[in-house]
Amino acid sequence: MSRQLALGLALHPALSFDSFIPGPNGEALDAVRRLAAGAGEPYLYLWGPSGIGKSHLLQAACAAAHSPARPVAYLPLAEALNFGPDLFQDLETMALVCLDDLHCLAGQAPWEEALFDLYNRIREVDAGLLVSADRPLAQLPTRLPDLASRLAWGPSYQLQPLPDAELLPALTRLAAERGLRLPADSAQYILRRCPRDLGYLQGLLERLDRASLAAQRRLTLPFVREQLRRRE
Repeated sequence: MSRQLALGLALHPALSFDSFIPGPNGEALDAVRRLAAGAGEPYLYLWGPSGIGKSHLLQAACAAAHSPARPVAYLPLAEALNFGPDLFQDLETMALVCLDDLHCLAGQAPWEEALFDLYNRIREVDAGLLVSADRPLAQLPTRLPDLASRLAWGPSYQLQPLPDAELLPALTRLAAERGLRLPADSAQYILRRCPRDLGYLQGLLERLDRASLAAQRRLTLPFVREQLRRRE
């Protein structure tokens, strides 16, 4: 995972396929699983707003695909911009390349040219490519026409938010996976007061976990209310 390490990154251990709650995104999850296994479509494009689960799926794919014989690379492009387009060099030697937040480099000529070259090199060696962005392909402000055609090589999936009816059990499950018991009244309070995307909720549970350990208290409604008020 050389490019991942060059950025000083590590895959988040909690972001696996098993911890991803698909809801209406089962088809996208299945496609990413097949790609990580070296089967199915070799190029996939995921899009949707922040917090919808794109980074989760990209990191889960890297974790599932990686082995000594199958190196992988995960690049969050918002951070990669600080390093320059040379970061794309030799990525075709990876079995799977995951590029997160492609919209961050769209419209920037040096990056678009480097990405165009990377797509071509990846195709030559039959490697896998998983890309995410915050908007559909047609709305990316790409300036290089040939790059737009490369981006459309594989299927595109729009990730959808979980329905309200699935949010409460999803939040309870996420807490249980951290070894936390989250009472129903505490979970309902969180969903009333907080953004309802899973990325935010996972981060909140991590903070509540640390706070409960430090205070030696359970996630009762008064404790959760106190913690949320401290962050307002």
